[in-house]
Order: sequence, then C-alpha cells, then structure tokens
Amino acid sequence: MMNKCGGATFVPYDFLLNAASMSAPFMSLQRCCQRSALLIVARRQWSSSSVSSPPLHTRLLLFLTQRFYDVEMLLSWGSQLRRRGIQKKNVYYGYTQKLYGSDIAAAYYILSLKGGFRYVGQPEWFRANQRGKFNWDFLKHKDTPLEEVNMSYTVINYTGLGNLEGQKSLRTLSLRGCPEVDDWFLARLHIFQDSLEELDISHCPRITTAGLAALRNLKGLRRLDVSSLPGISSPGLVVILLEEMLPQCQITATGYDHSLRQEKGERMEEHMEGQR
Repeated sequence: MMNKCGGATFVPYDFLLNAASMSAPFMSLQRCCQRSALLIVARRQWSSSSVSSPPLHTRLLLFLTQRFYDVEMLLSWGSQLRRRGIQKKNVYYGYTQKLYGSDIAAAYYILSLKGGFRYVGQPEWFRANQRGKFNWDFLKHKDTPLEEVNMSYTVINYTGLGNLEGQKSLRTLSLRGCPEVDDWFLARLHIFQDSLEELDISHCPRITTAGLAALRNLKGLRRLDVSSLPGISSPGLVVILLEEMLPQCQITATGYDHSLRQEKGERMEEHMEGQR
C-alpha cells in the first residue's frame, strides 16, 4: 500500500524489503519480458516507418535474440531446481536419529541416495537398486555401527556427510565418481581419522590439489585411490606429496601414466642436481 504525504508518494519500508527479496527466477522472467517488449516495440517501429520489412539478417538477429533469453531463463531455472534437489537429498536426518539412533539414520541416508553399506561383523551388504528400492531389514541392526560404505556415483555432498559423522568404526569409504565431492568434503573427512583405512575418491571432477592436502589428517589410511582426477594439473607431483604425507598408505593413481613418469623423472633430476 502507498500513502500520500505532502503531495509526495510514500512507499512503506516493508514493501521495499519484499521487493528486494524477490527470487532470482522471477527477476530473470521480469528482465526477459522487458526485453521482449522492447523488441516488439522496435519491430512495430520498423514495420510502421517503412513500407518494406527489415532485411533478412535483421529479422534473424531479432528472432535469435528473443529465443536466447528464453533459453537462458529455462537453463537458469533447471540449474536452480537441480541444486535444490541435491540439497533436499542431503538434509540432516536429525529426526530419524532421535527415533532410531545414529546407525539407522546413517543407513537410511545411504540407501536413500542409492548407496550401499555393511554393518560391523555382518557379511551382508545392504544396497538400493536402480529404482531406489531397498530391503528394510537394516532396521533390525539398531545399535550396530557401519564398517564399509559405498557411495560411488551418488550426489553425496558436504552437508550430507554429516549423517555419517557418528560412525566411529567406518573402515572403508568409496566415493568414486561423485560429482558433489569437493575440497570442502575432503577437509571434513577428519571425523574418520581414527578408523578410516581405505578411501576411493577417483573420478571426482571437483577435487583439486588443495583438497588432497587435507588428507594428511587420515593417519590410519592404508589404501587411497586418486585415479583420473581432472582437477589436478600435476598428478605426478601430487602423488609424491601424498606418499610423503601418508608413508604407510598405498596410493593408486591410474590414468596419468605419461605424466607420472615424466614428472617423477623431473623430480629425480632436480634431486640429483641439488646433491651435486
């Protein structure tokens, strides 16, 4: 509502706050409509100012401009919907923990992302199928911690990792091909520093050299797979640094054969020149 005071229009402060907090998709739609209106006006001016229609290339540019903003808006909406879906899948299962405990909550989170796990002292693996269906028999193991977890090719992220924080007996963790695993995720793995022995982070596109440096906290790690990480520019040197940080750990780094040989050779040459 707007009030007039002394001949001037007064806009309430709450109205300005609401206008400033408009969502990004609505603002994008508003800009698109404004630009489309300007293009329509321009096209009408062309048609009324001259008898002949605009040249073909002008009409083509006009058409592409209109469609460009439509496609831009759709892509923006699609990206935001995808991000919201990932956040929803990685919410903290606090209510489930209160009802069933941290072990059941962690198991349910893993299965909801189509992952798999094995309890301590149990040979059976619990996994979800392609449709996300799984066996509810895991509820029988209320006070049994998890020993092995496979989250390969799931959308687990930094927030969702909090659902596994109470697993002090976690020995094996596979994150192969997870698109949301990044440097912040690796930095939070210190919560498993007393138990984790095997870690697979191969084929994760968002991991960089800075994130791998955080793995120095995992002193009990015995096997580490860092194969095919596109975010690493010098894999050979990175593997050497990992071997120095984790001397008791077996490092697997396939996919960089040529780079590894070349960089290790250069490192050896520099070392020998420094001794001369």
